[in-house]
Amino acid sequence: MQQINRLDTRAPDFKACFEALTAYDAAQGAEVEQVVAGIIDAVRSRGDAALVEYTNRFDRRSVTSAAELELEDIEGARSAVAPQLLRVLEQSVARIRAFHERQVQGSWTYEDPLGITLGQQVTPMDRVGVYVPGGKAAYPSSVLMNVVPAVVAGVGEVIMVVPAPDGMVEPVVLAAAAVAGVHRVFTVGGAQAVAALAYGTERVPRVDKIVGPGNRYVAAAKARVFGQVGIDMVAGPSEILILSDGSLDPDWAAMDLFSQAEHDELAQAILISPDRAFLDRVEASIARLLPEMERADIIRTALADRGALVAVDSMDEAIELSNAIAPEHLEVAVADPLALLPRIRHAGAIFLGHHTPEAFGDYCLGPNHVLPTARTARFSSPLGVYDFQKRSSVMLCPPSATRAIGALASPFARSESLTAHARSAEYRRDANPDDGHA
Repeated sequence: MQQINRLDTRAPDFKACFEALTAYDAAQGAEVEQVVAGIIDAVRSRGDAALVEYTNRFDRRSVTSAAELELEDIEGARSAVAPQLLRVLEQSVARIRAFHERQVQGSWTYEDPLGITLGQQVTPMDRVGVYVPGGKAAYPSSVLMNVVPAVVAGVGEVIMVVPAPDGMVEPVVLAAAAVAGVHRVFTVGGAQAVAALAYGTERVPRVDKIVGPGNRYVAAAKARVFGQVGIDMVAGPSEILILSDGSLDPDWAAMDLFSQAEHDELAQAILISPDRAFLDRVEASIARLLPEMERADIIRTALADRGALVAVDSMDEAIELSNAIAPEHLEVAVADPLALLPRIRHAGAIFLGHHTPEAFGDYCLGPNHVLPTARTARFSSPLGVYDFQKRSSVMLCPPSATRAIGALASPFARSESLTAHARSAEYRRDANPDDGHA
């Protein structure tokens, strides 16, 4: 098996090979869709009874109700993790909160020349559901990144759902929930947990939005309930793209590629450089370092199937390819990264310089690690406070302004054959400001 693909823009078949390598279809298979549809319908119609049934079946449990943890159990998890790890969680939350507090949008109004008050009222969502993976995987960073912006936004109630196979939840996940500010935790997971959050059950309250990562069944369930509730995104496999002029340490480059490839076999790790000798050195580093990795088999498959070292003729060409990929994570590991930044149009998160690896961003730099994948960075953004706030337009038209505005609205409405609209505008337009209708 080849350890990683080698592509060169000078090759006549480069475009076809590049497009095949970077293509990804986020759609789930028909079998997954069918299973998820059945689960959602059951939870929607039978509530807790169906939720309990699926929880016991898939998580090897014997609960009789939608298991909710007591607040004391959530807070008590702080003492169940090593003090040093608890400090790491607390310090990371502080950094994440400090960044997201700068995203908070306030309400505003202004008065136009006619004396009309116009503006925008910004309000937080009432209740949000956060899905957190469980089982073998324990991702406290996912808890922090999804919960902190919701809390900063002022969401009234943050509800976390996490599967508990055999009745077990990693204490570090609950400690993260306590530190981040989660209000309630239900130990349920899978498509059934998504359905419970979207439609509500006797025990699980209905939420306004569902965020957080999960397996393909969770992703399919989120896509299916969208419209009933908001969702963050339907995420694909993790991605990293490194642009380097050859000045990055090849061992660092290899490890940064590994850092995303170790997520799963479908993850994508690509390095683009005009320095072909540098790419040779990186390939040698990959071969030497890969056997040391705990998830070497996963990394090996991801690099062989979807990874690549791409040779280009200039950094201009590298940036052009980067914008075409619109990567989830983009490392700009060059001598002068700030000079290239204005030319980068599409990326979920941009890591500048040799000393800002993507791994820092996953945990503790401050910006959110919930990012658009599968080229969706062309039109979407990282998760943030703005995802948990709503904006309502505000208008107050005084009687003195109705003649001028009515003169605009009435003919506009009649051009669309909407007579009631026109008459509604004309009533105000033709009213005497002193006749008591003010």
